[in-house]
Amino acid sequence: MNKVKLRNLLVKLHLYGAALLAPLFLLVAVTGGLKMAGIEGGTTETPLAIPAGTSFDTKSPNFENDVRTFLKSRKIAVDFDYIRARGNSFTTRPTSRPHVAFEEKDGQLTAKYVEPDTLNALMEIHKGHGPLIYKTLGWIAGLTLFFVVLGGLFIGLLSPAYRKPTIISSLLGSAVFVWAAFIA
Repeated sequence: MNKVKLRNLLVKLHLYGAALLAPLFLLVAVTGGLKMAGIEGGTTETPLAIPAGTSFDTKSPNFENDVRTFLKSRKIAVDFDYIRARGNSFTTRPTSRPHVAFEEKDGQLTAKYVEPDTLNALMEIHKGHGPLIYKTLGWIAGLTLFFVVLGGLFIGLLSPAYRKPTIISSLLGSAVFVWAAFIA
């Protein structure tokens, strides 16, 4: 394949990859920018009645099924993919949709039903707390981004008109990264 055909193929792949990633990166840019501005969205929390003596063993192989059974027996309709346990608390996930947060204090288990608003739900997806499919999509997006960036570099290096600016920009970007990561 000659250079012109290779460059044209890389341009098409670069554009298709960037177009596929655009919605994800717009979500990340908007939610990240709002978070930096102190705007995070909110949740509505409703305390749940938990019978005295109720407890869960987070290390049990049946832990998730025990929680599902408990929620079903209490007629608490929450659809979850998995449970995130930390110390004395655990939460059904994803937290980008209604979920239940449990906490044990002084031997007493408490729980609350949490409903995120739209902005909070989008921020939870941004943080990787969305449905499990988003973890797979995130992995695919990272791999696609790698090839979009690599393809963009190759496109710049293959074109005589863009070779020098591509090299200068790459070196400048690398220097800024090294400075910010290791020196600043």
